[in-house]
Amino acid sequence: MSTPSKNKLRIVFMGTPDFAVASLKSILEAGFEVVGVVTAPDRPAGRGRKVQPSAVKQFAQKHHIKILQPTNLKDESFLDELRGLHANLQVVVAFRMLPKEVWQMPEHGTFNLHASLLPQYRGAAPINWAIINGETETGVTTFFIDDKIDTGSIILQKKESILPEDNAGSLHDRLMELGAELVVKTCNQIAAGTVDGLPQKEINNLKPAHKIHKETCRVDWNAPLEDVHNLIRGLSPYPAAWTYLINHGKEEPIKVYGTRIETGEHNLKPGKLIVDKKSLKVAGKGGYLQILELQLPGKRRMKISEVLNGLNLDENAHLR
Repeated sequence: MSTPSKNKLRIVFMGTPDFAVASLKSILEAGFEVVGVVTAPDRPAGRGRKVQPSAVKQFAQKHHIKILQPTNLKDESFLDELRGLHANLQVVVAFRMLPKEVWQMPEHGTFNLHASLLPQYRGAAPINWAIINGETETGVTTFFIDDKIDTGSIILQKKESILPEDNAGSLHDRLMELGAELVVKTCNQIAAGTVDGLPQKEINNLKPAHKIHKETCRVDWNAPLEDVHNLIRGLSPYPAAWTYLINHGKEEPIKVYGTRIETGEHNLKPGKLIVDKKSLKVAGKGGYLQILELQLPGKRRMKISEVLNGLNLDENAHLR
């Protein structure tokens, strides 16, 4: 394998959401040539379900980069078009699993940015699961793609603290910027011919980061108080933890976006709501959770001070 230089690298970038845009932007600002972008097909989004281009596509259009939007990554016409770009490096950030025909195509390989310290939290939702599991540290990793999910040789890693006040949104934004820096460092190493990928360590207590489903997001008020708090912040602002509000004989699903732990002894059933003029608390195991933000059916997300003005709770109101 020959040693490229920065101006000899021809990069194809693969990604879809905002998280990927920061890396693509940094690659361009560092002076690398991006000869094409592969991103998801346009999809309906938002309340009106209008067909929208991905965040990466919108960025690529503004910078006049060739865009490929395959529905099938093994389709011969897509593979021919990809080969025609004559890339010698592919960079993947928040995309999908690639077939071997794609990741082995360029001379200098295909590397991926993952939002965890691999081998921990392999999978689709590493940021969410790190917070849900109560971790105090995570990070970002670049690695060469192989034929399994998130198992390839590690190139670079950078650690990042998870703060007590973090939710998935705030941590996402920091890891997005940290990851963009790591992607550029990785490209620089490849350009300089100094990359030395190391096989991932074999460890016994691997924690997965599998895709989050609706039932994952439902709050179990019988769980330990800290676990409930971590679930809520680990799913905020998206896709958001949810629970049923039982009030005046009606059962309605609500979303909870922010909570604060308040320790204290009580003999209330977990899920019981306690309300005053300024706060709404939920009884839990070993104390209470103050609800800071929530969303009622058909309403927008609101601070609790806004909600309490119009919330008429009966004496048996509870969350289930």
